[in-house]
Amino acid sequence: MRFRVSLIAATLTVGVWLATPAWADIFSFSTGSPDGRLGALSRRPSVGKIETETADDFFLQQTTVITRATITGLIPLGTPLANITQVEVELYHVFPLDSVDPPSGNVPTRVNSPADVEIDSATRDSSLRTLDFTPTLASASFTVANSVVNGINKKPNQTTLGEGAKTGEAVEIRISFTTPIILPAGHYFFRPEVLVTGGDFLYLSAPRPTVPPFAGDLQAWIRNSNLNPDWLRIGTDIIGGATPPTFNMTFSLIGDTVPEAGTPGRANCHGKTVSAVARQFGGFSAASVALQFSSVGALQGGITVFCEP
Repeated sequence: MRFRVSLIAATLTVGVWLATPAWADIFSFSTGSPDGRLGALSRRPSVGKIETETADDFFLQQTTVITRATITGLIPLGTPLANITQVEVELYHVFPLDSVDPPSGNVPTRVNSPADVEIDSATRDSSLRTLDFTPTLASASFTVANSVVNGINKKPNQTTLGEGAKTGEAVEIRISFTTPIILPAGHYFFRPEVLVTGGDFLYLSAPRPTVPPFAGDLQAWIRNSNLNPDWLRIGTDIIGGATPPTFNMTFSLIGDTVPEAGTPGRANCHGKTVSAVARQFGGFSAASVALQFSSVGALQGGITVFCEP
Protein backbone atom coordinates (compact mmCIF):
# COMPACT_ATOMS: atom_id res chain seq x y z
CA MET A 1 0.00 0.00 0.00
CA ARG A 2 1.55 3.25 -1.11
CA PHE A 3 0.51 6.79 -0.28
CA ARG A 4 1.40 10.23 -1.61
CA VAL A 5 0.82 13.29 0.60
CA SER A 6 -0.01 16.72 -0.69
CA LEU A 7 -0.96 19.93 1.10
CA ILE A 8 -4.23 21.47 -0.10
CA ALA A 9 -5.43 24.91 0.87
CA ALA A 10 -9.10 25.47 1.59
CA THR A 11 -11.08 28.65 2.27
CA LEU A 12 -14.00 29.68 4.46
CA THR A 13 -15.87 33.01 4.78
CA VAL A 14 -19.60 33.50 5.59
CA GLY A 15 -20.83 30.32 3.93
CA VAL A 16 -17.52 30.13 2.03
CA TRP A 17 -14.30 28.29 2.99
CA LEU A 18 -11.43 30.33 4.52
CA ALA A 19 -7.76 29.46 4.01
CA THR A 20 -7.18 26.43 6.22
CA PRO A 21 -4.53 23.86 5.28
CA ALA A 22 -5.54 20.18 5.18
CA TRP A 23 -3.47 17.12 4.42
CA ALA A 24 -4.81 14.88 1.63
CA ASP A 25 -3.44 11.44 0.86
CA ILE A 26 -3.82 9.95 -2.60
CA PHE A 27 -4.67 6.29 -2.00
CA SER A 28 -3.02 3.68 -4.21
CA PHE A 29 -2.99 -0.08 -3.65
CA SER A 30 -1.70 -2.82 -5.95
CA THR A 31 -0.93 -6.51 -5.63
CA GLY A 32 1.46 -6.30 -8.60
CA SER A 33 1.54 -8.14 -11.92
CA PRO A 34 0.26 -11.67 -12.68
CA ASP A 35 2.67 -14.39 -11.54
CA GLY A 36 1.44 -17.23 -13.77
CA ARG A 37 0.58 -19.55 -10.88
CA LEU A 38 -3.22 -19.57 -10.98
CA GLY A 39 -6.35 -18.62 -12.86
CA ALA A 40 -9.56 -18.69 -10.78
CA LEU A 41 -13.02 -18.31 -12.25
CA SER A 42 -14.83 -15.05 -11.43
CA ARG A 43 -17.99 -15.03 -13.53
CA ARG A 44 -21.33 -13.28 -13.73
CA PRO A 45 -24.27 -15.71 -13.95
CA SER A 46 -25.68 -16.33 -17.42
CA VAL A 47 -27.71 -18.95 -19.27
CA GLY A 48 -26.32 -22.36 -18.33
CA LYS A 49 -23.55 -20.90 -16.14
CA ILE A 50 -23.73 -20.30 -12.39
CA GLU A 51 -22.20 -17.34 -10.61
CA THR A 52 -18.66 -17.87 -9.31
CA GLU A 53 -16.83 -15.32 -7.14
CA THR A 54 -13.13 -14.91 -6.39
CA ALA A 55 -12.08 -12.37 -3.74
CA ASP A 56 -8.87 -10.96 -2.29
CA ASP A 57 -8.32 -8.51 0.55
CA PHE A 58 -7.01 -4.98 1.11
CA PHE A 59 -6.75 -2.47 3.96
CA LEU A 60 -7.91 1.12 4.28
CA GLN A 61 -6.09 3.03 7.01
CA GLN A 62 -8.59 5.90 6.96
CA THR A 63 -11.79 6.95 5.22
CA THR A 64 -11.21 6.62 1.48
CA VAL A 65 -13.05 7.49 -1.73
CA ILE A 66 -12.22 4.79 -4.30
CA THR A 67 -12.56 6.04 -7.87
CA ARG A 68 -10.72 3.51 -10.05
CA ALA A 69 -9.60 -0.10 -10.15
CA THR A 70 -7.88 -2.57 -12.46
CA ILE A 71 -8.12 -6.35 -12.71
CA THR A 72 -6.27 -8.84 -14.90
CA GLY A 73 -7.51 -12.21 -16.13
CA LEU A 74 -7.55 -14.81 -18.90
CA ILE A 75 -10.15 -15.14 -21.62
CA PRO A 76 -10.08 -17.89 -24.28
CA LEU A 77 -7.60 -17.55 -27.13
CA GLY A 78 -9.08 -15.68 -30.08
CA THR A 79 -11.85 -14.03 -28.06
CA PRO A 80 -12.51 -10.42 -29.16
CA LEU A 81 -12.29 -7.88 -26.36
CA ALA A 82 -15.80 -6.77 -27.35
CA ASN A 83 -17.04 -10.10 -25.94
CA ILE A 84 -16.38 -8.74 -22.45
CA THR A 85 -19.87 -7.37 -21.93
CA GLN A 86 -20.31 -6.78 -18.19
CA VAL A 87 -18.20 -6.13 -15.11
CA GLU A 88 -19.51 -6.05 -11.55
CA VAL A 89 -17.54 -5.21 -8.40
CA GLU A 90 -18.58 -6.09 -4.86
CA LEU A 91 -16.80 -5.42 -1.58
CA TYR A 92 -17.07 -7.54 1.57
CA HIS A 93 -16.19 -7.17 5.21
CA VAL A 94 -14.16 -9.92 6.84
CA PHE A 95 -16.15 -12.71 8.55
CA PRO A 96 -17.95 -12.70 10.99
CA LEU A 97 -19.30 -9.26 10.02
CA ASP A 98 -22.42 -9.42 7.79
CA SER A 99 -22.58 -13.19 8.40
CA VAL A 100 -24.39 -15.95 10.22
CA ASP A 101 -22.13 -17.02 13.09
CA PRO A 102 -21.57 -19.87 13.81
CA PRO A 103 -21.42 -20.79 10.10
CA SER A 104 -22.89 -23.86 8.40
CA GLY A 105 -19.90 -26.19 8.75
CA ASN A 106 -19.92 -26.89 5.00
CA VAL A 107 -16.32 -25.64 4.62
CA PRO A 108 -13.17 -26.30 6.70
CA THR A 109 -13.15 -22.78 8.18
CA ARG A 110 -14.60 -19.31 7.78
CA VAL A 111 -11.82 -17.58 9.74
CA ASN A 112 -10.46 -14.67 7.66
CA SER A 113 -12.94 -15.31 4.82
CA PRO A 114 -15.14 -12.72 3.13
CA ALA A 115 -18.50 -12.20 4.83
CA ASP A 116 -21.66 -14.04 3.81
CA VAL A 117 -23.05 -11.01 1.98
CA GLU A 118 -21.60 -7.98 0.24
CA ILE A 119 -21.65 -4.36 1.39
CA ASP A 120 -24.74 -3.20 -0.53
CA SER A 121 -23.69 0.43 -0.76
CA ALA A 122 -20.36 -0.53 -2.37
CA THR A 123 -21.66 -2.68 -5.25
CA ARG A 124 -20.97 -1.25 -8.71
CA ASP A 125 -22.16 -2.73 -12.02
CA SER A 126 -21.58 -1.70 -15.62
CA SER A 127 -25.11 -2.83 -16.51
CA LEU A 128 -26.41 -0.22 -14.04
CA ARG A 129 -23.90 2.39 -15.27
CA THR A 130 -22.30 2.75 -11.84
CA LEU A 131 -18.98 1.79 -13.39
CA ASP A 132 -17.34 2.04 -16.81
CA PHE A 133 -14.68 -0.38 -18.00
CA THR A 134 -12.08 -0.60 -20.74
CA PRO A 135 -10.35 -3.92 -21.55
CA THR A 136 -6.90 -4.01 -23.14
CA LEU A 137 -4.84 -6.95 -24.34
CA ALA A 138 -1.87 -7.53 -22.01
CA SER A 139 -0.62 -10.72 -23.68
CA ALA A 140 -1.87 -12.63 -26.72
CA SER A 141 -0.91 -15.91 -25.03
CA PHE A 142 -0.48 -16.37 -21.28
CA THR A 143 -0.34 -19.67 -19.38
CA VAL A 144 -1.13 -20.39 -15.74
CA ALA A 145 0.22 -23.45 -13.98
CA ASN A 146 -3.11 -24.33 -12.33
CA SER A 147 -6.75 -23.28 -12.35
CA VAL A 148 -9.95 -23.49 -10.34
CA VAL A 149 -13.13 -23.37 -12.41
CA ASN A 150 -15.67 -26.07 -11.51
CA GLY A 151 -14.05 -27.89 -8.59
CA ILE A 152 -15.65 -25.82 -5.82
CA ASN A 153 -17.21 -28.33 -3.45
CA LYS A 154 -18.51 -28.54 0.09
CA LYS A 155 -16.54 -30.37 2.76
CA PRO A 156 -15.31 -33.17 2.72
CA ASN A 157 -14.83 -33.04 -1.06
CA GLN A 158 -13.22 -29.61 -1.23
CA THR A 159 -9.66 -30.69 -2.14
CA THR A 160 -9.48 -31.27 -5.91
CA LEU A 161 -5.81 -30.27 -6.50
CA GLY A 162 -7.03 -27.77 -9.09
CA GLU A 163 -7.93 -28.33 -12.72
CA GLY A 164 -4.54 -27.94 -14.35
CA ALA A 165 -2.82 -25.46 -16.63
CA LYS A 166 -4.77 -23.05 -18.82
CA THR A 167 -3.68 -20.82 -21.68
CA GLY A 168 -5.53 -17.79 -22.96
CA GLU A 169 -5.33 -14.09 -23.70
CA ALA A 170 -4.35 -12.00 -20.68
CA VAL A 171 -6.54 -8.90 -20.50
CA GLU A 172 -6.31 -5.93 -18.17
CA ILE A 173 -9.65 -4.30 -17.40
CA ARG A 174 -9.53 -0.69 -16.26
CA ILE A 175 -12.52 0.27 -14.17
CA SER A 176 -13.82 3.75 -13.40
CA PHE A 177 -16.49 4.03 -10.73
CA THR A 178 -18.99 6.55 -12.06
CA THR A 179 -20.39 6.48 -8.53
CA PRO A 180 -17.23 6.47 -6.39
CA ILE A 181 -17.16 4.22 -3.33
CA ILE A 182 -16.72 5.83 0.11
CA LEU A 183 -15.57 3.50 2.88
CA PRO A 184 -14.33 4.00 6.46
CA ALA A 185 -11.00 2.58 7.61
CA GLY A 186 -11.07 -1.20 7.76
CA HIS A 187 -10.19 -4.57 6.27
CA TYR A 188 -12.11 -5.52 3.13
CA PHE A 189 -12.31 -8.07 0.33
CA PHE A 190 -12.47 -6.96 -3.32
CA ARG A 191 -14.50 -9.19 -5.64
CA PRO A 192 -14.83 -8.49 -9.39
CA GLU A 193 -16.96 -10.57 -11.77
CA VAL A 194 -16.79 -10.51 -15.56
CA LEU A 195 -19.22 -11.76 -18.20
CA VAL A 196 -17.56 -12.98 -21.41
CA THR A 197 -19.68 -14.01 -24.39
CA GLY A 198 -18.54 -17.46 -25.51
CA GLY A 199 -16.10 -18.00 -22.65
CA ASP A 200 -15.08 -17.32 -19.07
CA PHE A 201 -12.85 -14.89 -17.19
CA LEU A 202 -10.16 -16.55 -15.09
CA TYR A 203 -8.90 -14.02 -12.54
CA LEU A 204 -5.08 -14.17 -12.45
CA SER A 205 -3.04 -14.58 -9.28
CA ALA A 206 -0.36 -12.14 -8.13
CA PRO A 207 2.65 -12.62 -5.85
CA ARG A 208 1.99 -13.28 -2.19
CA PRO A 209 3.25 -11.50 -0.22
CA THR A 210 2.86 -8.26 -2.13
CA VAL A 211 5.91 -6.08 -2.79
CA PRO A 212 6.16 -4.27 -0.45
CA PRO A 213 4.20 -6.62 1.84
CA PHE A 214 1.31 -5.36 3.96
CA ALA A 215 0.56 -6.63 7.43
CA GLY A 216 -2.46 -8.92 7.67
CA ASP A 217 -2.47 -9.91 3.97
CA LEU A 218 -5.01 -12.75 3.62
CA GLN A 219 -5.15 -15.37 0.89
CA ALA A 220 -7.71 -15.44 -1.93
CA TRP A 221 -11.09 -17.17 -1.44
CA ILE A 222 -13.68 -18.51 -3.89
CA ARG A 223 -17.30 -19.69 -3.96
CA ASN A 224 -20.06 -20.46 -6.44
CA SER A 225 -23.83 -20.43 -6.15
CA ASN A 226 -23.85 -24.01 -4.86
CA LEU A 227 -21.50 -23.11 -1.97
CA ASN A 228 -22.99 -19.69 -1.12
CA PRO A 229 -22.92 -18.19 1.55
CA ASP A 230 -19.70 -20.05 2.42
CA TRP A 231 -16.26 -19.56 0.89
CA LEU A 232 -13.21 -21.81 0.35
CA ARG A 233 -9.54 -20.88 0.43
CA ILE A 234 -8.32 -21.44 -3.11
CA GLY A 235 -4.87 -22.65 -2.09
CA THR A 236 -5.30 -24.22 1.34
CA ASP A 237 -8.71 -25.86 0.82
CA ILE A 238 -9.05 -26.58 -2.91
CA ILE A 239 -5.52 -27.12 -4.25
CA GLY A 240 -4.18 -28.48 -0.97
CA GLY A 241 -1.08 -30.66 -0.79
CA ALA A 242 1.56 -31.26 1.86
CA THR A 243 2.41 -27.55 1.78
CA PRO A 244 -0.66 -25.84 0.34
CA PRO A 245 0.00 -22.74 -1.78
CA THR A 246 -1.62 -19.40 -1.04
CA PHE A 247 -2.53 -16.72 -3.55
CA ASN A 248 -3.24 -13.05 -4.01
CA MET A 249 -5.20 -11.91 -7.04
CA THR A 250 -4.14 -9.22 -9.52
CA PHE A 251 -5.90 -5.93 -8.81
CA SER A 252 -5.25 -2.30 -7.99
CA LEU A 253 -7.32 0.48 -6.41
CA ILE A 254 -6.92 4.25 -6.67
CA GLY A 255 -8.65 7.10 -4.87
CA ASP A 256 -8.31 9.79 -2.23
CA THR A 257 -8.39 9.60 1.54
CA VAL A 258 -10.45 11.99 3.66
CA PRO A 259 -8.48 12.05 6.94
CA GLU A 260 -10.94 14.23 8.85
CA ALA A 261 -14.17 12.50 7.76
CA GLY A 262 -16.88 11.69 10.29
CA THR A 263 -17.64 8.28 11.75
CA PRO A 264 -20.54 6.32 10.20
CA GLY A 265 -23.49 6.01 12.56
CA ARG A 266 -22.69 9.12 14.59
CA ALA A 267 -25.06 12.08 14.55
CA ASN A 268 -22.39 14.50 13.33
CA CYS A 269 -21.03 12.22 10.60
CA HIS A 270 -22.63 13.98 7.63
CA GLY A 271 -21.75 17.53 8.68
CA LYS A 272 -18.23 16.59 9.69
CA THR A 273 -17.57 14.75 6.42
CA VAL A 274 -18.99 17.58 4.29
CA SER A 275 -16.74 20.03 6.16
CA ALA A 276 -13.73 17.73 5.77
CA VAL A 277 -13.96 17.32 2.01
CA ALA A 278 -14.66 21.02 1.50
CA ARG A 279 -11.57 21.99 3.52
CA GLN A 280 -9.47 19.36 1.79
CA PHE A 281 -10.34 20.33 -1.77
CA GLY A 282 -11.03 24.04 -1.48
CA GLY A 283 -14.83 23.93 -1.45
CA PHE A 284 -17.58 21.35 -1.77
CA SER A 285 -18.08 21.87 -5.50
CA ALA A 286 -14.34 21.46 -6.08
CA ALA A 287 -14.43 18.31 -3.95
CA SER A 288 -17.13 16.76 -6.14
CA VAL A 289 -14.90 17.32 -9.18
CA ALA A 290 -11.68 16.13 -7.50
CA LEU A 291 -13.37 12.99 -6.18
CA GLN A 292 -14.92 12.30 -9.60
CA PHE A 293 -18.57 12.51 -8.59
CA SER A 294 -20.96 13.51 -11.35
CA SER A 295 -22.34 16.45 -9.38
CA VAL A 296 -22.43 18.15 -5.98
CA GLY A 297 -25.69 16.30 -5.33
CA ALA A 298 -24.04 12.96 -6.11
CA LEU A 299 -21.29 13.66 -3.57
CA GLN A 300 -23.91 14.67 -1.01
CA GLY A 301 -25.71 11.39 -1.68
CA GLY A 302 -22.48 9.42 -1.37
CA ILE A 303 -21.74 11.00 1.99
CA THR A 304 -25.28 10.27 3.18
CA VAL A 305 -24.87 6.58 2.31
CA PHE A 306 -21.41 6.51 3.92
CA CYS A 307 -22.75 7.95 7.18
CA GLU A 308 -25.62 5.50 7.56
CA PRO A 309 -25.07 3.12 10.51
